[in-house]
Amino acid sequence: MTEETRNSVGGQARVETLVQAGRIEHLHLNPPALSTAYTLMADQLPPECRSFVNRDEERSRLAEALAQEGATPALRRPFVAVISGVGGVGKTTLGTRLARGLRADHPEYEGNVRYVDLDDHRTDGGADLSEAYAELLRGFGLRPDELERTLAARRNQYRALTQHRRMILVLDNARTGAEVEALLPASGGSVVLAIGRRALYEIPGGADLELPLAPLAAPHSHTLLRTIVRDDPRLIEEPDAAAELARLCQGLPAALEVAARWVRRHGSRPLGRLADRLAREWKENGVPEVEAVWNAAYEDLSPRAARLYRLLAVHPGPYVAPDAVVALHGPAGDGTEEAPETAETGEAAEAAYDALDELTASGLLPAAGHGELHRMHDLLRDHAARRARRDDPDGTEAAAGRARVVRWYLRQAQRADLLGAGPRLTVAEPAPALPGVPDVEWTGDRGGSDALRWLEARRHALFGAVRDAYRHGLDAEAWALCEPLWTHFLDHQHYADVIDAFTTGRDAARRAEHTAALVRMRCQLARPLWELGELDQAAAEVDAAVTAADTLGGGSDLDRTLRASAREFRGKVATMRGDWAGSIPDFLAARRLHEEIPNPYGAMLQTYLLARSYRESGEWDTALAHAEQAHAAADGLKRARMTARTGLERGRALHALGRREEAAPLYEAALSSARERHAAREETEILELIAALAAESDDT
Repeated sequence: MTEETRNSVGGQARVETLVQAGRIEHLHLNPPALSTAYTLMADQLPPECRSFVNRDEERSRLAEALAQEGATPALRRPFVAVISGVGGVGKTTLGTRLARGLRADHPEYEGNVRYVDLDDHRTDGGADLSEAYAELLRGFGLRPDELERTLAARRNQYRALTQHRRMILVLDNARTGAEVEALLPASGGSVVLAIGRRALYEIPGGADLELPLAPLAAPHSHTLLRTIVRDDPRLIEEPDAAAELARLCQGLPAALEVAARWVRRHGSRPLGRLADRLAREWKENGVPEVEAVWNAAYEDLSPRAARLYRLLAVHPGPYVAPDAVVALHGPAGDGTEEAPETAETGEAAEAAYDALDELTASGLLPAAGHGELHRMHDLLRDHAARRARRDDPDGTEAAAGRARVVRWYLRQAQRADLLGAGPRLTVAEPAPALPGVPDVEWTGDRGGSDALRWLEARRHALFGAVRDAYRHGLDAEAWALCEPLWTHFLDHQHYADVIDAFTTGRDAARRAEHTAALVRMRCQLARPLWELGELDQAAAEVDAAVTAADTLGGGSDLDRTLRASAREFRGKVATMRGDWAGSIPDFLAARRLHEEIPNPYGAMLQTYLLARSYRESGEWDTALAHAEQAHAAADGLKRARMTARTGLERGRALHALGRREEAAPLYEAALSSARERHAAREETEILELIAALAAESDDT
């Protein structure tokens, strides 16, 4: 456009329709300020990142959504997609790449792609929209002297310029829906990519597409690291160290960039040594590229939400449930502990949920769907710990939060164990309710099975709570947590976790000088050891348990029960060695002790074990008699799990005696029970028995 043409519009009430390169149609402007609007401008996006992997799902979702919604000028407003996620996860890189892809696929957008980083215009947290409008208007070619002075006037300029102009607008670091709404182009055929730490629920009518961005999966992290580093033979020569480097980055592209620079800078050092050094550096000081972003997000939090963020550093395990957050948060949520009589459960829970919502809105904690767990990334967890060291230097806040959440998990695990498995031998007293903190509710006909599923769903936190409790001197809680984990272990064999937990429980009981708990922990530890074939270690534990149990000089029911339990486990080790006949004296002695108490459940259990030993010893009639006795006792005690197990043993004795038709329904009943409890190992064993029964009946 010539200067003569530009000046010719100065005194007109409106500019006549102009057409430039077939892209600008019927755009009417108020003179004189908008006369340069038709100057052909280049697209404005940050430089493209050279290294980029994956995000195919997000790109496909945007393409599908645009195709379905039909982003055309006929729409009353632009198509809005919100890209959200934690700092360093690659939101800006994805957003600008999506914008370039749209421009390449739709030539009508060429020259009308704009990018605004709202953080460039922030003062005390709020974006200066007047400056944001000015940046956009300058992008369309307006000179500084042509910009209106007031916010309202600049908004009108922007809307007039975009009324019939299809454009792609990338709004980076958007914090509120109001910011995005104010900067929407006036043309319905436009596409706006809003990038921020959280979903922008305040956009009137909602966003057309939400793209929450998760960290890269491990294979994509490895690929991105190799892409950035390029031809470094160490990545091939030291695959384990390379994998550890990628793992340290937790799927955050910003962290992977930093790790790659370390690899390139230190070309002569082994990758394993670099990984160790990087882990120490990041744990202490954070990842340079994202630490400032996370600090800014933290400093924007309310005091209550900031306190909860610091406390998340002491939550056991990476998966955080909203109900556990209430326990971590505490009844007051402001660093004080209210007395039980003044703590209002509903109010405390609401305050905790408000703080949790604020954290997810800030991007410091990934959002989770209804009924799902929040997954806190290790790097953010370390950041929360650094903020805790700075803002809670004496650790009082952390210690109180840790004790609360450990005791809450202990109480819920005990309740789940009791509801799902029924009364049984326990040494620990039931943990009291936490003031102001609600319990998990398992109700209805499936309450027991739901409780057992809860133990599996929360196992990472429960195992973590055992370790944290012991590490911080909460010995009573550490070994007590192992008791409900015993029931969980019987159906879910997470061997590495359970051996670590039961070993920790044993050490906690020994440090606390609690002999009864020590007997119980040694017995529990023996079972996963013998199941993994570590028979000598298992035998050492049960022998020590028997010795310790015999020092319990009291004649209490608990003392007798523990002496019986230690002998039962010694008998079980004998069965694992194949010495079935040698196990019978220990099971008989254990049954006598249970009968003296009297403890019907314990006596029933020993009778069941005797049935197994007699069957394996070839004494099938004696085995059947004991199995029938145990089955009737379990049914009378209303113990569903043991009714199924004793029924299975009764079926095996009948099977051994050739009474296959009587064995079959007992096998089927045991199979239904195993499936209801999701006990995969038990289900496999029963299916093999059913298959053998069918084979013997020529039922191919």
